[in-house]
Amino acid sequence: MSSLAFNANGRLKLKDPSLMRSAGFIDNEYVESAHSGKHFPVYDPARGVEIAQFPDMGTEETERAIQAAKRALPEWSQKTAKERSAILRTWYNLILENEDDLARILTWENGKPLADALGEIRYGASFFEWFSEEAKRVYGEVIPSPSRQQRMIAIRQPLGVVGIITPWNFPNAMLTRKFGAALALGKRAGVPKGVVGVVTSHSNTKAIGKHLCESLDVSGISFTGSTAVGKMLLKQGADTVKKVSLELGGNAAFIVFEDADIDKAVDAAVLAKFRSSGQTCICVNRFYVHSSVKDQFSSRLREKVAQFQVGSGFEKSTTHGPLINPGAVEKVRSHVQDALEHGATLLHGGEKDQKDLGSADGFFYPPTILTGMKDEMKMASEETFGPVAGIFTFDTEEEVLEAANNTRFGLSGYFFSQDISRCWRVAEKLQVGMVGVNTGAISSEVAPFGGVKESGMGREGARQGLDEYTQYKYINMGV
Repeated sequence: MSSLAFNANGRLKLKDPSLMRSAGFIDNEYVESAHSGKHFPVYDPARGVEIAQFPDMGTEETERAIQAAKRALPEWSQKTAKERSAILRTWYNLILENEDDLARILTWENGKPLADALGEIRYGASFFEWFSEEAKRVYGEVIPSPSRQQRMIAIRQPLGVVGIITPWNFPNAMLTRKFGAALALGKRAGVPKGVVGVVTSHSNTKAIGKHLCESLDVSGISFTGSTAVGKMLLKQGADTVKKVSLELGGNAAFIVFEDADIDKAVDAAVLAKFRSSGQTCICVNRFYVHSSVKDQFSSRLREKVAQFQVGSGFEKSTTHGPLINPGAVEKVRSHVQDALEHGATLLHGGEKDQKDLGSADGFFYPPTILTGMKDEMKMASEETFGPVAGIFTFDTEEEVLEAANNTRFGLSGYFFSQDISRCWRVAEKLQVGMVGVNTGAISSEVAPFGGVKESGMGREGARQGLDEYTQYKYINMGV
């Protein structure tokens, strides 16, 4: 652990220590204790040691946050678009001014290398910048009337109070939950009382989700997480006919055709598979490589992965950090073991490299490459969510499209080819919400992020992201 990151008492060094808060946030006040009196621990995954205690809140705190938002809605919605834009832009600027502290907090709680954490802070902040601009462009429309005695328009108004349930690995979740850091910046930016509330919980998450879904004062639900939980929330929200936005699980395929630029494909594979040690919803879960280039691709990928340095995110030499908790490590281990028992070949990593990791106490698993993958293996149908690349082979375009689409998930997909006709054809035929063609980096605040099938509904980012939080009102005016 780098001594440059911590004080003598083991606390994280920050330029502004006030950004470190272990509390919920209701009605513009930090809430450091729950009605239940219970707290839950947060661990540094690189060392496996507790670093904070958060209040384990429940439905009582959730209702307080709902009512605070309900009270804030009239004044907030009546602000001009330019006024709301200015607040969001100020918040964005404050995030960038404090990006080094925010990145350190993120690395401490998440484990990812400091450079990656800084990139995530900037990426999360970019949504504040984007929507500060889009706030001034929530246009309605004039509808040509079929009657000379009527004029028709459609305007867009706020949806209302929205319950947002976020996971630990989502950039926007980081900016509203991690130690209250960005909330402190939001207060400084002038966000009105009650507009944003955060309820922290560990043991009461199901009850809180149900309460949000059943509340008559909540107009919408936005959830990022597992498909199983998303389905449950969708059912619970049905009785009050809520607008529901879901960004759920994935099973991304990465296809390398015989005419691909192999060097570019390998570089993209490293990014799309191993970012955040494989712990993002759009990380590749299945590699499909044409049989004629399988050996070449696998060999070069192994060369790249062999250069990884796994350890604490605060060490300058670290390229990849730990997994988030012991359960994540066990899931990855079980997937690798299952693949090996069904005939896969270990090309790199696995248990044999466990001894080389930076800490025996942290939640680490070595970056791993498997070849000879088969459809009956768990990794073919289940999201691994860890640093394991499983390589399948194929011979025809039709064959690989059938394999890639043989899943109930449809979040993202990637492929590499230099045939422009194939690029259009395959991009259109992949049953996913987002496609990376000759690239492994597809996330952007200006693009509509979301999936199809059981990977969700609705979109985040881009102008389409505003659709999840607004609704149309049609006005017919007699003249």
